[in-house]
Amino acid sequence: MEMMEAIFKRRSIRHFEDKAIPEPVLNSVLEAIQWSPSWANTQCWEIVVVKDTSVKERLQEAVGRNPASKAMVQAPVVLVFCYTKNRSGFYNAQESTILGDWGMFDLGIATQSAALAAHDAGLGTVVVGLFDHRKVSDILGVPAEMQVVSMLPLGYPARDGKAPPRRALADFVHTDRFSKE
Repeated sequence: MEMMEAIFKRRSIRHFEDKAIPEPVLNSVLEAIQWSPSWANTQCWEIVVVKDTSVKERLQEAVGRNPASKAMVQAPVVLVFCYTKNRSGFYNAQESTILGDWGMFDLGIATQSAALAAHDAGLGTVVVGLFDHRKVSDILGVPAEMQVVSMLPLGYPARDGKAPPRRALADFVHTDRFSKE
């Protein structure tokens, strides 16, 4: 699959087939994370691969009324994205920019890499960010120096997603200077 085709056609999938993901396919998604760019190559991510149904059920409770709630259990795998605090965006233990910790930025890149690799392999994903982060940390035993950022249910789509409307380039692209005309 061509990269632009993957970007154009990848959709959020919230309904999955009852079909296991072969380990080589899962590993290819994890390798996409491994090769993602990060601040000064800090590779601050840590990924928890959740396959156990009872753990996924507990994660579903932490998601609450989010539309992706059912996907947390229905997907054969949930990837939980965490990062090491105060590592990305820091030099000599000092914040390097006014934006502070760049862990969220790095995890966004890693999540997109995983979602596109999954799509390329015929899998569906939905990025889940609305949940009780402390509860998920407790469920998974994530240490205090780590921050849980997002979860990515992963599996074979039960149905195709629909493309949402997109803003026109002219609505957000500015040349040489920001302008709202």
